[in-house]
Amino acid sequence: MPSFAFSRGSVTFEPGTFSVSSVLLDGAELVERPCPLFSVQLRGEDGSILRFSAADAVSAREEGEGRLIWEGLPGGVRVHVGVRAEDDALFWTVRIENGGTMAVEWIDFPIVCLKPLRKNGGDGEILTSWNEGALIDDLDRRERSWFPFRDPEYPSLGAYAMFPHMLSSQFLCYLTGEGGLYMGAHDESRGPKMFDVRRENGGPAAVIRLYAGTDPGEDFAPDYPVVWRLFRGGWEDGAEIYRRWFETHLPDNVKKTAENPALPEWYADSPLVVTYPVRGIHDMDEMKPNALFPYVNALPMIDEIASRTGWRILAALMHWEGTAPWAPPYVWPPYGGEECFREFRDALHRRGDLLGVYCSGFGFTEQSNLIEEYNNEALIAERGYKEAFCAGPDGEVLHSRICTGQRSGYDLCVKSEKGREILAEAYGPLFRSGADYAQILDQNHGGSQYFCYSRKHGHPFTPGPWATETMRDLLDSWNREAPGMLFGCESASAEPYIGNLQFSDNRFELNWHIGRPVPLFSYLYHEYLRNFMGNQVSCPLDAEDGEGNTVDTLRMRMAYSFAAGDSMTLVLTPEGKLMANWGRHDFTHIPDFDKTMDFAANMRRTYEKAKPFLHRGRMIKCPAFSCGTVTFPVNGVPEEFPAVFGSAWEADGKRIVLYVNHTDEPAPVSTASGEELTVPPRDAVVVEMERILK
Repeated sequence: MPSFAFSRGSVTFEPGTFSVSSVLLDGAELVERPCPLFSVQLRGEDGSILRFSAADAVSAREEGEGRLIWEGLPGGVRVHVGVRAEDDALFWTVRIENGGTMAVEWIDFPIVCLKPLRKNGGDGEILTSWNEGALIDDLDRRERSWFPFRDPEYPSLGAYAMFPHMLSSQFLCYLTGEGGLYMGAHDESRGPKMFDVRRENGGPAAVIRLYAGTDPGEDFAPDYPVVWRLFRGGWEDGAEIYRRWFETHLPDNVKKTAENPALPEWYADSPLVVTYPVRGIHDMDEMKPNALFPYVNALPMIDEIASRTGWRILAALMHWEGTAPWAPPYVWPPYGGEECFREFRDALHRRGDLLGVYCSGFGFTEQSNLIEEYNNEALIAERGYKEAFCAGPDGEVLHSRICTGQRSGYDLCVKSEKGREILAEAYGPLFRSGADYAQILDQNHGGSQYFCYSRKHGHPFTPGPWATETMRDLLDSWNREAPGMLFGCESASAEPYIGNLQFSDNRFELNWHIGRPVPLFSYLYHEYLRNFMGNQVSCPLDAEDGEGNTVDTLRMRMAYSFAAGDSMTLVLTPEGKLMANWGRHDFTHIPDFDKTMDFAANMRRTYEKAKPFLHRGRMIKCPAFSCGTVTFPVNGVPEEFPAVFGSAWEADGKRIVLYVNHTDEPAPVSTASGEELTVPPRDAVVVEMERILK
């Protein structure tokens, strides 16, 4: 099995080891060096780990055309790999024969060591669905960021490059020159996986980790292939390969927006989200009521924003819980009492506006670090709640590592019967509250389940497809219980849950920590749901330049979100002024209110012009265009941003291109046809695509 030839290139294996030694795309080499084709991790019930790679086998041989076997591996394991070419793609399958007593936890497969990325001496980029979509062109920057390569482990963290988690989709691409290599898992069960890039011998290695969901001694043989395909074009062309698979293998509860009667009427209005705390200044502050409490105190500012922009408003409350802020799962009654909350809800509804709340997922708070008297130690002991918490491989229940500044506690396993009882008790009153929206799984990125190895919850020992099935079952039950309320999660909803979590806090701004955002989520899924811009916490774009001057990037971020088809978000300070982004501690440097209102009003008029496309349309590849740039500091380093964001859409047999100018000056745009357009300041233009392509 020396190589496979395709219309755009070839894949070649190293004799003897069967490592991938070459991937050619139109004559250009994508592989830097051969590396072991797989790594395996076994897990003992005492928590012990046995990890090895293909290089540790006593022998590797072909056992038929396109069938390979590695024997003599640690733990009594044999690995069988199938490789076949079909429809100009390479299909990989794997089976782990487990002759030992440990459990197969995962396999990284197939591993390929690629040429360096653009800012590391090569010309490559990695397309990932991490947190909505990003292009990574600098491993050093990524590793210095808050989000370096991490091996997922128990207790879970909230920033793993896992699907379904911060990754919404089951693929990644290596882009170089005029094309790239698509690498995707075509798994209809949509079980847990990692898709990431890590440094090996100084260069990037693409890693796809398949989680087994097995018990000790069991074999692992996933019933889906990993697919490689060479393609020409940019990131959208790689994403198109996955979109074609997705659209022929939809989750069973997914419908297009235009065909989904369960969506509320307000969804078509793409409301402007206005979010703010009613206690304190930021997430780890003294939690005294601020100027926006009682809740009705925010109405004058909400009315002004609605009047000046023309948008319907969705007020999304933070620090509203009557228990303690960010202290899941118990949220009810609201701070100040139910009557105070209902008064605000009814006042919004009379205006045609909407009420939403942030909730903090399904951790379980033992002690709030914000409200000292909120302590659940006695409750945990009296009701035996530790039985519901996620346990490690050795059976020990450890404290959660998520949002430890706000709370100390545990992670709930939603496969546990007692865990489901806790969640029903905690969220039932909210579901009956008459609120329109709940960011129900803030901190459960993508709608994810945390790692659990408990032998008492009725699930297999290791993480696997059972976790996705469990989450779907939970979310389906929530949708049935609260049919008039939309739910969302932190980050864009992962693919298995897009039929359940249809309006989520899409924190695309985090991708500037590791590279640059691209609207991959909208490209794949916008016909089925939309997100909102989110509270922009941990935004790396600075609000000051280091010399005492305000750097106002809010309209740039709003423009990105609007061009992606998402709802925009404004964050208010505890005094009701605009905040650059949630999480700031001082408000010396705040966005320009009048310019922001002007921009939002112009986007409202643009939305009405392009509503069929931005509400229920399909994002398509935007024709190339050029425009000027502006410079903003990102974590203190100057970076260039386009003055105009562009996107392309189709609906009802028509196609448009949207150009959004976030700057205070007219912005010239050179289109694909050579036509020169000018986008007015803080405004947008909508152009028929046929005109652009002439």
